[in-house]
Amino acid sequence: MNKKPIIQVENVATRYDQKIVLEDVNFEVYPGEVFIISGVSGCGKTTLLNNMIGLLETFSGNIILDGDSIVYANEVRRLFILRKVGVLYQGGALFGSLSLLENVQLPLKELTTLPDDAIAAIAHNKLKMVGLDNFSNYMPAEVSGGMQKRTAIARAMALDPKILFLDEPSAGLDPSTSAELDQIIINLSKTLGITFVIISHDLSSIYRIGQRVIFLHQGRIIAEGPPEVLRSHQNPMVERFFNRKPI
Repeated sequence: MNKKPIIQVENVATRYDQKIVLEDVNFEVYPGEVFIISGVSGCGKTTLLNNMIGLLETFSGNIILDGDSIVYANEVRRLFILRKVGVLYQGGALFGSLSLLENVQLPLKELTTLPDDAIAAIAHNKLKMVGLDNFSNYMPAEVSGGMQKRTAIARAMALDPKILFLDEPSAGLDPSTSAELDQIIINLSKTLGITFVIISHDLSSIYRIGQRVIFLHQGRIIAEGPPEVLRSHQNPMVERFFNRKPI
């Protein structure tokens, strides 16, 4: 690719006490790309995500988000960097006591000095982007799991981030709802140019939305490329995974 990468992960290693979880992880993500991090359970996917969003320190290496190192930044600079990203956690992590609109408004109220009417207008617009503008006053318990995930994406977009990190967005969703969520991701990528980094082992979703995939095994990247290409990868584990065969 000729574009300059928006994310650079350089020689990252992560340990829990003396246990090595990630080792020598290197890859780049490009602006507007839908990039998938995959692998079987326990391979280090969530650890890598937590490294990238600054929730977990690396043992060594560097992670650069839009030109800024999240690893070496001081506290003030780190907050500036994190304004460039949004995160959807696996369960959605909505506040049950707040309406869908209030959930989306929350980052704007906490991190900006915008007036209330502007905050409400922005939050309504974000809900509209995910097809939920008619449900703004509903509580999370009153809507489906898929609608909760869509609300969480709207909240993650509240501050107009360049990068969205999604942790298993299709987890717990039926195939039809998962496909609807995939289409929203595709639309947002195309219309807004948002870069997506998605943790997933849902092959149906990976094939629908993934432009490039890295496959982790025991904390190392053992394959990288478009998902269709990985179906015939020379590594038997990778080939079997992407063809839904027992590993």
